[in-house]
Amino acid sequence: MPSGRLSRLARFGGMAGGLAGGMLVGGAKALAAGRRPNVGELLLTPANAVRIARQLADLRGAAMKIGQLLSMGSGELLPPELAEILGRLRADGQHMPPRQLEAVLDRNWGKGWRLRFARFDVRPIAAASIGQVHRAQTKDGRDLAIKVQYPGVRDSIDSDVDNVATLLRLSGQVPKSIDVAPMLAEAKRQLHEEADYAREAQCLAQFGGLLADAPDYEVPALHGDLTTSDVLAMSFVEGVAVEALAEAPQVERDRIMTLLIELLLRELFEFGLMQTDANFANYRYNRATGRLVLLDFGATRAFAPQIAENYRRLMVAGFAGDGGAARQAMIDIGLFDAAAPQQHQTSIVAMFEQAFAPLRGDGHFDFADGGIALQLRDKGLVLAADRDFWHLPPIDTLFLQRKFAGVFLLGSRLKARVDMAGLLAKYRG
Repeated sequence: MPSGRLSRLARFGGMAGGLAGGMLVGGAKALAAGRRPNVGELLLTPANAVRIARQLADLRGAAMKIGQLLSMGSGELLPPELAEILGRLRADGQHMPPRQLEAVLDRNWGKGWRLRFARFDVRPIAAASIGQVHRAQTKDGRDLAIKVQYPGVRDSIDSDVDNVATLLRLSGQVPKSIDVAPMLAEAKRQLHEEADYAREAQCLAQFGGLLADAPDYEVPALHGDLTTSDVLAMSFVEGVAVEALAEAPQVERDRIMTLLIELLLRELFEFGLMQTDANFANYRYNRATGRLVLLDFGATRAFAPQIAENYRRLMVAGFAGDGGAARQAMIDIGLFDAAAPQQHQTSIVAMFEQAFAPLRGDGHFDFADGGIALQLRDKGLVLAADRDFWHLPPIDTLFLQRKFAGVFLLGSRLKARVDMAGLLAKYRG
């Protein structure tokens, strides 16, 4: 794995060169066919997506993390070939070779660290964007999952974010009128927090305490004696990937999604603390115990009480069918500005009304019914096409919306049916 800044920059340079070559070939073909292609059209091709996905998977760190986030939200917005290629980034992280792993653990635990273990599996059981996870058993009998951070990740975050942002700007997908600097600064801050395993250890322990009264959830126990800023040691917990249960019995899928949404509501309205990364890999399910297993607390974020209150007001307005109250709550949340053109505000409030209407009946929401989602997507694309309307919400709102969208996508993957009105009733006030 490239860990130095220069070696990572060289990888980005190689990727840029490959993309430029692909764009030249694609442009020549388009011109020969009598068309004048734009830069974005030439950049976002299946061949270039393959190049990007392979390089981001090799680079890992912030570069791969951003690629994962793009793939999570792509849904129907990208051509199927591109969505599939980017989707591989959620599962295709390349692991460190044994020599590099040994060097990382020597630095964190000292050269005699193997004497503390009865078994340490060198081959990881999972490899993600920032680190990889190993199964191990200590000589005192603890069965552990040990997350080891890739070397150089923390030092490369800022440059990786800048380089990926440059690729996005080249694609022409971001209007020049939008100031993305605050969002990029926040992305860097968030990724630095995710790369601090000592901080994640505190969040892991905090969530374990918050959910101690909830037997349907399982949070791995922290093992602080083996945890550093680069290594996180926790108890190993059995479970299958939640997204792998798409063919499970309907009642089981419904229960899993109910637990996920209950947790989301508690995070927002009770804890004021949320794990904002809804990557499907962060959730597993223990079929023997029926418990939802929660993993990866690096993206944990605290929210001010007023933010929860604004969302509660939006929910109340939705149940009441009060468009005026919904509009004001959206402005307070920051979904759009009070100075936005009236027709755009009206369109967004109408979309909210359409999305909320099914909850006023028996309250059950069928995630398998993609009709409303597709209609809302089409209306959203019409709004997005008017780049004068583009607006960046507050950072806290962006993180919340990311979590909401990720949970919705998982519900769609599982084709679950959930009594949403019943779950929300507790928080309507």
